[in-house]
Amino acid sequence: MYDRLKGFRDFYPEEMQARRAVTGTLEETARQYGFREIGTPALERTQMYVDKSGEEIVDELYAFTDKSGREVALTPELTPTVARMVVEKGKELQKPIKWYSTRSFWRYEQVQQGRFREFYQTNVDIFGSSEPAADAEILAWAADALTNLGLTNDHFEFRVSHRDILGGLLESFDSEVDTTAAIRTVDKKEKISTNEYYQLLTDAGLSEDQAREFDQLLSVPENELDELARTAGTDRVESAVSDLQAVLSAADDFGVRNHCNLSLETARGLDYYTGTVFECFDTEGEVSRSIFGGGRYDDLIGSFGGEPTPAVGVAPGHATLGLLCQRAGVWPEETLSTDYYVLQVGDTRPTASRIARSLRERGHIVEVDLADRGFGSQLDYADGINAETVIIVGERDLENDEVTIKDMQSGDQIQVPVDEFPGDHSRPTYETFV
Repeated sequence: MYDRLKGFRDFYPEEMQARRAVTGTLEETARQYGFREIGTPALERTQMYVDKSGEEIVDELYAFTDKSGREVALTPELTPTVARMVVEKGKELQKPIKWYSTRSFWRYEQVQQGRFREFYQTNVDIFGSSEPAADAEILAWAADALTNLGLTNDHFEFRVSHRDILGGLLESFDSEVDTTAAIRTVDKKEKISTNEYYQLLTDAGLSEDQAREFDQLLSVPENELDELARTAGTDRVESAVSDLQAVLSAADDFGVRNHCNLSLETARGLDYYTGTVFECFDTEGEVSRSIFGGGRYDDLIGSFGGEPTPAVGVAPGHATLGLLCQRAGVWPEETLSTDYYVLQVGDTRPTASRIARSLRERGHIVEVDLADRGFGSQLDYADGINAETVIIVGERDLENDEVTIKDMQSGDQIQVPVDEFPGDHSRPTYETFV
């Protein structure tokens, strides 16, 4: 007997039915916005992640040398891959490029609530537009996807920020500040103690007084953003404030402004973010971390050797999204469902198979006996797979040119002419012939 690897999961049919329903909702919402599905490889060159994040990233990857001596890694995220794809065919692609995909990723990291070593995400990205409307559309897709799952404004919120506001504020201090380190510190503020938070800010180059002043500036309400820009006194902060306000205004036009709250403490830890960023949180606080996040990464395509191309995207992780849906009571039922079970009694397989094919051609889920079981065992199996209707094809019925239709919920049944089933009916049931 082999044990499952830590950080990896098995999904049985009942679980997969619920997962497929959620994934289908995310993808169908993306299609409604005009996003087109792509497929991407499970392996990429390790150097691609080293160039983006530094040598230390290798410790977090499932990286190895393949049989041809190439250094490769199981993909830990999608953004570098789609950036590579845009670079490869950038001139052939009509912009804005709007892509989505759902697939698994791998990271060798500590397993915890909502975080596994193999995980699943639906990625939605827009390339080729620097307009605030592109950021707002990503927010709108995310909000619509969640509401289509049955969630409401009482269940989730988007905390929206701007990386250049943070960077500009740090630059406005009369100190040599490691901006990247300071922003990473802001990103993990809720996960560390207050003393450690201020210590990391001072380690990044701020004095103790500056660290506290900087922290206070991050708590300004939205109606004081213009005053914040004047206080900073830099073009970078002024431009970022204007851009963030434009994104929020567009989000209002897109009908999702009520989901968005200003939160300058939302920083997103990944270094490639360049503008608006946001994270989705459980409003009840029952999920201990952000549900998912996204934002603008305008420099990544250029850093991969392509033409400068603005980009913005989001990637809901299915594990944390599942936790939110379960706590909100909107996770789909983890039960099997079957439209029809065609039960055979005696030597009736040709007719039973013809009926099963006809029902499947109409798009229904149909099962037949594959184990040569008796009548009672077949009926028990049909009950176990939650068959709505059982079609009994028995030798005695066929002698009378009939089949029996049984409603599994009520137990009622009726005989109908075999030549009239399924006939012209799109979904024939007991009720159809009563």
